[in-house]
Amino acid sequence: MKEIGFFPAFIESYFIALGVLLGGSLIGGIAAFLTGQPPLTTVYRLSSSLRIWAIVAAIGGTFDTVYTFEKGLLDAGTKDLFKQFLLILSALGGAQTGALIINWLTQEYISS
Repeated sequence: MKEIGFFPAFIESYFIALGVLLGGSLIGGIAAFLTGQPPLTTVYRLSSSLRIWAIVAAIGGTFDTVYTFEKGLLDAGTKDLFKQFLLILSALGGAQTGALIINWLTQEYISS
């Protein structure tokens, strides 16, 4: 299996997190509609709870990330450590963008 370069992985990480958050929230809203619950409120709540899972899905699991951080810290591989940090930052950006889009779509303000 051929490993992809850093910049394609960086862009993929962003859009995977964005897709997981948008897709999971909107499909959850359809399920809420079918069960008689308020769909927009459910979509908003799901976007909040799916954010961490979108990040984990985008970076490809936690064990590879922990291994890369260990390699960067213990073997003085600061380049790998910096790349992994940027991939996580990209996934965080994708999840945040998805949450903002859901917030714009639903116009929900829930004080809880």
